[in-house]
Amino acid sequence: MTDLAMASPSLPLKALKRFFKTPKGLLILILPALILLAAAGSGWRVLAPGVIAASLAAMAIDAPILYWREKTWSFPSGALLTGLLVAMVLSPHEPWHIAAVTAAVGVVSKYLVRGRSANVFNPAALALVATFYVFDTGQSWWGALPGLPIAALVALFATGLFITNRVNKMPALLSFLGVYYLLITVTAFVADPAHVAELYREPDLHAALFFAFFMVTDPPTSPPKARDQLVFGVITAVVSYAVFEIIGAAYFLLAGLLAANAWEAWRRHRVHAARAARV
Repeated sequence: MTDLAMASPSLPLKALKRFFKTPKGLLILILPALILLAAAGSGWRVLAPGVIAASLAAMAIDAPILYWREKTWSFPSGALLTGLLVAMVLSPHEPWHIAAVTAAVGVVSKYLVRGRSANVFNPAALALVATFYVFDTGQSWWGALPGLPIAALVALFATGLFITNRVNKMPALLSFLGVYYLLITVTAFVADPAHVAELYREPDLHAALFFAFFMVTDPPTSPPKARDQLVFGVITAVVSYAVFEIIGAAYFLLAGLLAANAWEAWRRHRVHAARAARV
């Protein structure tokens, strides 16, 4: 037996270990862990249909597209994350097929709205806003663990800070949370504080944290450099606040992220155009 043949059984295990050290791999461990904590409070019968439907629909669409593009079968990890995020934001009382359709829209959007190297918009955010108008969906952000003991909030903080640090997006996180809560606090002093008081309480507080940790920091749709991340976070916060104040839509956080995604796509286009002009 050759050395290669003897070593071959360990190759898939090594590849799996390497995968779970990547940001995608870590998120695939973290999000199900948060789902397990949420299920302890809400129950699997309530949460499972949406989680399973969204995840399977997203992967079923993405897997053949990846095969067509890469000429080999690969695990649709990005689609799985899109499905999990969609399910964790949607109300668990929405019919399972709405979660499936929303996740499918997110996956398809990755290929329809693209820049030179990556999708423009966060797939889950774009799909959640789009299907809100089609199905009038409820968004409870149950994946952010509202209504659970303080230990659940600690778990959200610990996992969120870990993944944010791992993907080097701390400036985006801090600028978003800092400006977002500064605007809310100023509003509480200069206007009716009751209007924004809910944003300091669950589930809105938990939703903002979950959103900041796991969506604002999305590597493909947010900038890599700290200076650009600061601008990205500020845009997300200002637009989120404006949508909340002017429209009051349930998706105000997601709207802020989509605006920042559009700015980031424009910034990347300008950088590429400048480089091309110098050649």
